[in-house]
Amino acid sequence: MFNTILVPTDGSDCAQAAVGYAADLARRYDARVHALCVVDSRTLENAPQYDQIKKEREEVAERTCNDISVSGVPVEQAVRTDVPHKAILRYTTEQDIDLVVMGTHGRTGVERYLLGSVTEKVVRLSDVPVLTVKAEDDGEVTYPYTDILVPTDGSEGAGAAIGSAVDVASTYGARLHALSVIDTMAMGVDVRSGAILESLEESAQSAVETIEEQATEASVSAVETAIEHGNPYRGIRSYVEEHDIDLVVMGTHGRSGIERYLLGSVAEKTVRTSPVPVMTVRQPE
Repeated sequence: MFNTILVPTDGSDCAQAAVGYAADLARRYDARVHALCVVDSRTLENAPQYDQIKKEREEVAERTCNDISVSGVPVEQAVRTDVPHKAILRYTTEQDIDLVVMGTHGRTGVERYLLGSVTEKVVRLSDVPVLTVKAEDDGEVTYPYTDILVPTDGSEGAGAAIGSAVDVASTYGARLHALSVIDTMAMGVDVRSGAILESLEESAQSAVETIEEQATEASVSAVETAIEHGNPYRGIRSYVEEHDIDLVVMGTHGRSGIERYLLGSVAEKTVRTSPVPVMTVRQPE
């Protein structure tokens, strides 16, 4: 599934956190890694400055390649000049990248809710899956994965992630968890009684069973399903913590125009607040 993996890097601790995750996936999938540094075209004013910045970016890319090649993974380095998120997305297309692995700033408090703008834009716009990883000072390394969570509401957007989640679980020999959180809070106080709740629970059960069936067909070693009630992203967060989840794989809705910039609110909040890495997979348009 993942033959080429891209790691955008600027030499920061935040970006460096993604390197180990990318290398581990590359070893498992026998994949090639590309380390990309971008010279931000918006900050350039003259040629001498460009030459110096480009040299620095080349050194960063080379260091990243050295870190990855130590593990025996084939790696290529590249430097591009452009608006960073545009360069990353363009490189992904040009090089037929299958997965982007990016670091996010790991801080506590309100700052933790703000992804780096480059990462956020790539997550929102990428046609290929994006794995976001918190900086190392904000949590322990969670690979190799032993427990992988797929949240689902039964929609096509959520379903986009099933294939990737099942494949990673199969590759790592991990347990796959399928979770559907029924948002009773949004439905009103009377939702817990009568046919409405019963219908929601039937839909949730069908959604997790779909994942279970696909995982079983792919010979995933173990599958667990769960249905919870409450706020979806808080339910996902609680499940991650209570079941020692190592990786969350979530689908996002694929739409054109301005809507493409908006992740589903649950996915967006999960990416921003999850204590473990999150892989987002966008629904094809």
